[in-house]
Amino acid sequence: MFTKSIPSLFTVANLFLGIVAIILIFPENARYDLAAMMVIIAMLMDGVDGRVARALNAQSEFGKELDSLSDVISFGVAPAFIMYSVAFQELSAAPAWIITALFPICGALRLARFNVITSHAGYFIGLPIPAAGGVLATLALFHKEIPVVVLMVSTLVLSFLMVSTVKYPNFKKVGIPRNAVWVVPIVVLISVGLALWLPQHLSKIIFVPLVLYALYGLKKNVDRRLPWRNRKRRKDAQDDPVQSEHSA
Repeated sequence: MFTKSIPSLFTVANLFLGIVAIILIFPENARYDLAAMMVIIAMLMDGVDGRVARALNAQSEFGKELDSLSDVISFGVAPAFIMYSVAFQELSAAPAWIITALFPICGALRLARFNVITSHAGYFIGLPIPAAGGVLATLALFHKEIPVVVLMVSTLVLSFLMVSTVKYPNFKKVGIPRNAVWVVPIVVLISVGLALWLPQHLSKIIFVPLVLYALYGLKKNVDRRLPWRNRKRRKDAQDDPVQSEHSA
């Protein structure tokens, strides 16, 4: 019975870290670098829970719903509040509030769609909310170097990408062997230790692969729409009879 509950413990840890990130945004705490790091660690928990569930054969509808509810807080609300606190507070209330609210709303829509549509092997439809939240939370740490207008546009773009039909690679299918599950707590503890030791530097470093992932799906989508790319695919299909037969 306890074994079946292990994946949910990681999901609850994800939710707990999202709540801690929000608490760290309050003026009396004001540790934005640490708040962003909590979002990053929550991403680690989110990536682990599904793999552990598959390794232990403990997947359930309860776990799926709990995961979605946790993700809205950790990767929707928390990153949006981080960005609002560091960059949008000095703006007019209307645009600041609307852009801040739009991000978790699009995240919730993305999760709702994910829960009801048939899963596609190998890719996600729309930017996953953990990746979007990770980008936004770490992007907020550059608020002194990046103009507010750019941060606002970036928040809107990330919101749009979550509800878009852009395809993103699905790395969650990479599983953990059952006999290697014991390694997971060690990896988590080491990651948490590094995060607490170097919260600001580590957050900014992690920003780079996250934003590359977000841009990758956008680039692939643009490539598919370019006329010359379509002509090249048609030419390749004509030159390869086997490929043409499979695509028919």
